[in-house]
Amino acid sequence: TQQTRIQTVYQPGSFTPLLRIETENGEQAKARHRSLAEVLQEDTGVTLPAELAVMLGRLERELRQGSVSEESQQWLAQCGLTAEQMAAQLEAEYIPERKLHLYHCDHRGLPLALISPEGETAWQGEYDEWGNLLGEESAQHLQQSLRLPGQQYDEESGLYYNRNRYYDPLQGRYITQDPIGLRGEWNLYKYPLNPVRFIDSLGLKFHVNGDPSDFNQAVEYLKQDSQMKETIDFLSSSEETINIEYIEGTNVRFNSNNMAIYWNSRASLFCSTELNSKSQSPALGLGHEFAHAQYYLLDKENFMALLSRTDKKYENKEEARVITIIESRAAKTLGECTRGAHSGLPFYRVDGPLQTMKITGTPE
Repeated sequence: TQQTRIQTVYQPGSFTPLLRIETENGEQAKARHRSLAEVLQEDTGVTLPAELAVMLGRLERELRQGSVSEESQQWLAQCGLTAEQMAAQLEAEYIPERKLHLYHCDHRGLPLALISPEGETAWQGEYDEWGNLLGEESAQHLQQSLRLPGQQYDEESGLYYNRNRYYDPLQGRYITQDPIGLRGEWNLYKYPLNPVRFIDSLGLKFHVNGDPSDFNQAVEYLKQDSQMKETIDFLSSSEETINIEYIEGTNVRFNSNNMAIYWNSRASLFCSTELNSKSQSPALGLGHEFAHAQYYLLDKENFMALLSRTDKKYENKEEARVITIIESRAAKTLGECTRGAHSGLPFYRVDGPLQTMKITGTPE
């Protein structure tokens, strides 16, 4: 705003807000200071070469951190200077006063309240199932514009800006068409039909049952492999909507009947049953199912044919195709282990979708 700068810290890999930071514009101005290079240039009236300005910038960072590198010390010594002399040239840093509030959100990431460091409720709102704000209270007159994940309230239009298009909470639908057209779905204006379970934080694709943080982290991780990125991009732009269902067990799978991937973001699959062997991350397990879904959409008949043909090592030919070609390549790109079988391998429970383990005892 004209008076205040509001920053939001989000849960990694998601659009769920965690922390609100308010800084008055006057405080922001006080926090500005000249760099060491600017001080020397302005005080001496000499324009420094770009290379020297870069070296001074690095030295300034080291001085403010209280740890000057050996390389910088040698450079200063050659110039007949000391770190103490240069530190005396630094302008003092001003830490602006800030107001902090913690977000209290529902299971989808919709803000329900703002909590002060003292534990007081500074703002609270009530919504219907489609994210329409029914009422709000704030003794401090706080304005809270975040809505469903990825959405921000636009006061002028009364709509919610959803990154790629506008959403009308009164109708429970978008008022602008899906930017990817019919590749998203035949209904160009639809928001998830069950907004209590599903969200659409980008206004695009993939319906995630629950908090999308683990899913988003896994997707970004998998995109480091070019073939996995192609698979994900294909699924994101396909006519079918892929539902991601979180499960507690180890029966991770792709179901072509309802176009759903059942995934445990905490189940790490081992490549071998021997001690000290490593596991694959849950994210790579998700990528494995992505590969099944892509091939099903590309060639349903051949997908079903491969699924029906048995394989001694990999259970069926479709599993053999994914494990030995797509999964194996992605594992090598991501620095993970490759497996030589499909069923019968143990799982370990890990703390996140990108974590791997080493066998040191009895698996789950």
